[in-house]
Amino acid sequence: MSAYLEKLFGLAGRTAVVTGGSSGIGRAMAGALGRAGARIVLVARRPDPLEETVKELSADGVQADAVSADLADRAALTVAVDTIISRYGHPDVLVNAAAVNRRPPMDELTDDDWDVTLAANLTAPFLLGQRFAPAMADRGWGRIINVVSQQAFRAYGNSGAYGVAKAGLVALTRSQAEAWSSRGVCCNAVAPGVVHTPLTEPVFSDPEKVAAHARRTMIGRNGVPEDFAGCAVYLASAASAAVTGQTLFVDGGYSAT
Repeated sequence: MSAYLEKLFGLAGRTAVVTGGSSGIGRAMAGALGRAGARIVLVARRPDPLEETVKELSADGVQADAVSADLADRAALTVAVDTIISRYGHPDVLVNAAAVNRRPPMDELTDDDWDVTLAANLTAPFLLGQRFAPAMADRGWGRIINVVSQQAFRAYGNSGAYGVAKAGLVALTRSQAEAWSSRGVCCNAVAPGVVHTPLTEPVFSDPEKVAAHARRTMIGRNGVPEDFAGCAVYLASAASAAVTGQTLFVDGGYSAT
């Protein structure tokens, strides 16, 4: 990387916490941030995929560690945050990519579906921001990247509690930007299209539905996690210093049709 690109996009000396970093979009973002120079701390529920991802990143020269936690459990989240701060200090970058994707028909949506979905997809990013962002602001530099959804903007596919939580996360992004951008903390959201990940496996089990989604895009295909590497580095780096409170659609034109 040239000195110019390193200054613009390099993340050497930064620490990035990536929730949901052991699979799908979160894993792709974590890999990109690590390969741009950041130390990566992964947070997810399942220890085995976390260990596997840390090994993969470490083999590629990335300094990577992991903390296992169920982010829908407030007590477990608090323990995870305390562990991160004690082991690695306050991070410079927070990526909220972890999600629960329960989407039954609305008349079958249970109280538990609602509570767990809101806890994981909206409350956890709020609590993590509250713990990490003030320290970023005190240092005069930080980045928050919230992964949202098309369901935040339009209802389809039983959007239910999931769509509500992701719409709330878009609004939270703006609130975080309002609170901390003047002190150097840029807060933005990324809205994927239809992306093949473990979270969306039920959708991709229906070939006709998959083909219909692909036809709706302008690039002629559905998304893959690797599509999110570049936007993660951009939004986490000095290159995005004047970008905050925004939602970046990385969807192949899906939302423009």
